[in-house]
Amino acid sequence: MDDEAAEIELLEQNLNKTRQISQKMTAILSSFDNRLVKLEKAILPLYASTQLLTRRASNIDSVLGKIEEVASNRDGIATEEALILRGPQPGQLETYKEALERLNAGIAFKSSEEDTSQAARIVETGAAKVTQLYTKLVAESSAGSPPGDPEFTFTPFDPSLRVQLAPIVAFLRTLPLPATHPNHPAALAIQSTLRDAQRGYGEMRGNWSRKCLESHAKRILDRSENVDGVLAGREIGAWAQNMLTVAKEEYNLLSDLAPIPTSSLVATTFSSLITPLISLFKSTLSSLNTSLKRNLQKHIFLALSTYTSLSESESHWEDLMCRRAGRRENELKDALSSLRSVCLRSFPELIANIKAGAVGKGGEPNTNVADFVTSTVEFLERVPEVKTAVGSALLKLGDGNWKMGEGITVPKTARLGEGDEDLILENFIFDVVSTTVASLVTLSRSQRRPAFGSIFLLNNISYLRTHLLIQPINGVDALLSSQGRELLNSNFRTAKANYMDANLSPLLTALAEDKDKSKSSVKEKFMRFFDLLDELVERHTTAVVLPGDLEADERETVCQEVALLVVPLFQRFVQKNPGKDFSRNPQKYIKLSATEVEARLKSIYS
Repeated sequence: MDDEAAEIELLEQNLNKTRQISQKMTAILSSFDNRLVKLEKAILPLYASTQLLTRRASNIDSVLGKIEEVASNRDGIATEEALILRGPQPGQLETYKEALERLNAGIAFKSSEEDTSQAARIVETGAAKVTQLYTKLVAESSAGSPPGDPEFTFTPFDPSLRVQLAPIVAFLRTLPLPATHPNHPAALAIQSTLRDAQRGYGEMRGNWSRKCLESHAKRILDRSENVDGVLAGREIGAWAQNMLTVAKEEYNLLSDLAPIPTSSLVATTFSSLITPLISLFKSTLSSLNTSLKRNLQKHIFLALSTYTSLSESESHWEDLMCRRAGRRENELKDALSSLRSVCLRSFPELIANIKAGAVGKGGEPNTNVADFVTSTVEFLERVPEVKTAVGSALLKLGDGNWKMGEGITVPKTARLGEGDEDLILENFIFDVVSTTVASLVTLSRSQRRPAFGSIFLLNNISYLRTHLLIQPINGVDALLSSQGRELLNSNFRTAKANYMDANLSPLLTALAEDKDKSKSSVKEKFMRFFDLLDELVERHTTAVVLPGDLEADERETVCQEVALLVVPLFQRFVQKNPGKDFSRNPQKYIKLSATEVEARLKSIYS
């Protein structure tokens, strides 16, 4: 127990010592803390003063840096401005482009209003300088004299100028515009400059294109008065195709060289470009129409051929000159309508002219082919070359209306429409042929001497039948209906019968048997026969039967038929009346033998 008490007492002593030591340490630390507080209070004003000085020093450094940078920028803008004002120099377009790009970059990333305004002004000037170079090169390509070749030759854009323009156009398309750079201060001015340049491009190229086509327009108008109408019409159609070729090439070129290649502005520029071409087209067709109306019958195939040729360009014109240019007007459609109106007049006029051929021509006619017959045949022979135009125009006119209301009523159920061109063409040609035949019959009957009238009718009907049916050209026979063929054949047979009756009946009647068989009667018959034979031969020396080379076969047929009619009858009469039975001198009355009579008859048709 004593030991434990001793240990407890020892522990208490140690604890007291530890407590004393702790109290001393706490006192020391409290004193140190008080000293630190006093030190902090002493140092704090110095620290605050030092921070302020450091901040002021940093601000001074920043201001000096800004001043140096602004001074540097001022020098850079001045340098760029000098370069821009000189304009793009040969071979230095890339340098010029880079200078403008630096200025644009400065505008995009710097906030100084003064610098931005100055840079924008310089960029606007630079854009104008490049645009001027663009306009200058376009003007060079659109100046001078057009090719003087009589035939149209397409003149492409100068390849060397196009090579020069390509990088310029590429650069112009990168310039800031309101659509791409809405906040760029020069965007509106640059857009206005480029629009003006593009409008100028359209005007220059349009006027140049017109110059290239104008001389050819004058040439085809001059030729249309002298060359074949169908050929002239095709030349006009080819000229219109050349115009479309030029317009298409210019559209493609515009798409490549337009500074602002938006579809709407390209369409507007292209519309401006083709305006001189359309003006030339309208004036050319107007002059042509005036010429057609002045002498329609002479130029009818010119009108029909022109209509056919121009019709082939309808879809191309609609696509190129209307849709791509954003235009509603269709000048080709208007021209076709005007031409068709002219063509519509020609068909009733043709019928009227044929009818007029039988009016006021009394007396002994010229037995040659009548002028209105040859002109009618020439007309019909040319129809297959312009078949489409004729069929279309006739449908527009209306079936039978070419007869100008001669009491003809076409039932509504029988009216023809699209797809009936061949049928209405057959109807028209039948009416032309039947009117021609009727006029010929009227003319032949109006003559005082039927023999000459019959020769006239035979020659003319044969001419019609030969050229339209027997030996046609251009396939005109395919346009004849079965009714038309029968009309020609039946009238030819009738005309030939009339010819035989009017010219041979007196000759045959002279040898006819009668009740008087006296010698004097026989003598009189022989004398009358040979007098009539002489008259017949003399008549045919001035009135040639079937004179054309194409009618040679028919002429030979008529010759054989005449010989078969006259010679056998003459032989029988001679056999029945031997010379010794009625005269001591029969050679006085029987002047020719049967063989000689036949030879004399055949000489008429040789």
